Amino acid sequence: MTITPYKWSVEEYHLIIESGLLAGKSVELLNGEIVEMSPEREEHSYTNDDVAQLLREKLQGLAKIRESHPITLDNSEPEPDIAIVRLPKTIYAQHHPYPQDIYWLIEISNKTLSKDLTEKVTIYARNGIVEYWVIDLVNKKLIVHTSPQNNNYTKITEYTKGAISPLAFPNLEIALKQLLLF
Repeated sequence: MTITPYKWSVEEYHLIIESGLLAGKSVELLNGEIVEMSPEREEHSYTNDDVAQLLREKLQGLAKIRESHPITLDNSEPEPDIAIVRLPKTIYAQHHPYPQDIYWLIEISNKTLSKDLTEKVTIYARNGIVEYWVIDLVNKKLIVHTSPQNNNYTKITEYTKGAISPLAFPNLEIALKQLLLF
């Protein structure tokens, strides 16, 4: 006998949340499965706060910076560390950002590095997220995924120094030392 886990839809996941069954639990929906999220350590929280603040300053009036809030994808509702999404922010009073609302996503990784570089890469590419950054606190580098195609990214670039400009805002330059804080 093969055991197959039940796959939840985004709509069913929302009903479970509304029922209160998941109250106080730190979970997200990934590929139809409700999974527990890892607790954050100090270096993760510090980097997340600092990078989000930097982006708010640089993108004021151009984009909304969301921290650890859901985005709605096909069969997933992950909570990326930072989501840079289109304005006006009032559209998110009715729904979480959809793929077409997202400029790029950022995950800050130490304990979740494997999940962020495998499962989340597939989910984000499958949903057409055009740019996905992983701030790798373990190896002190930024891993940038672009050109999503066939459930994967065709271009992956690693940075350890210098500066980077996101695809959506090519005139914006971010020094790597402002991202790789640990």
